[in-house]
Amino acid sequence: MAGKIGVLALQGDVSEHIHAFQEAGSYLGIPLEIFPVRGADQIARLDALVIPGGESTTICRLIDKNSMRDAISHFSGGIFATCAGMVLLASSIIDDDRFRPLGLLDITVRRNAFGRQKDSFEADIAVRGLDTPFHAVFIRAPVAISAGTGTEVIAEYNGGIVGVRRGRALALAFHPELSRDRRIHIDFLKRLGIG
Repeated sequence: MAGKIGVLALQGDVSEHIHAFQEAGSYLGIPLEIFPVRGADQIARLDALVIPGGESTTICRLIDKNSMRDAISHFSGGIFATCAGMVLLASSIIDDDRFRPLGLLDITVRRNAFGRQKDSFEADIAVRGLDTPFHAVFIRAPVAISAGTGTEVIAEYNGGIVGVRRGRALALAFHPELSRDRRIHIDFLKRLGIG
């Protein structure tokens, strides 16, 4: 089954996500229409929306400036959120009141939990549903310190939650689009019934 995937293109690593989903679609042998999303009117016709890493405060302000909050909040398709995207999906943020998150996942998040840009790192982590560890890239990464009932924790690192799933929404503290491993993208598409 073909699918339409939009990558929120307000700020952040948009092209990397487009490329990663193109590769996942090729692996599954399915045609995917993958394109940047810059307006609220584009969201309703998608099967999935990607909220990329970047600077979460900037992305949040641009979502509001472009009147996209309601369209994202009421979107019934899949959501694939990484790094800053995880912060945006949270219900609450620790020690940071600069913006109001979207509240789509019942998680409490601490921004930049592992330090600043210079403290970025890579690690092999276990991800529920994958048979071998995933090589994860963490860049100024957040961490969830709690996940509510019905929110499945799928990855942890050093006692912090770095991957959660609820229904059609997936949020990761790391950047799978920067890896050559497409298993997380492939699993996401399969769970949506695309592929």
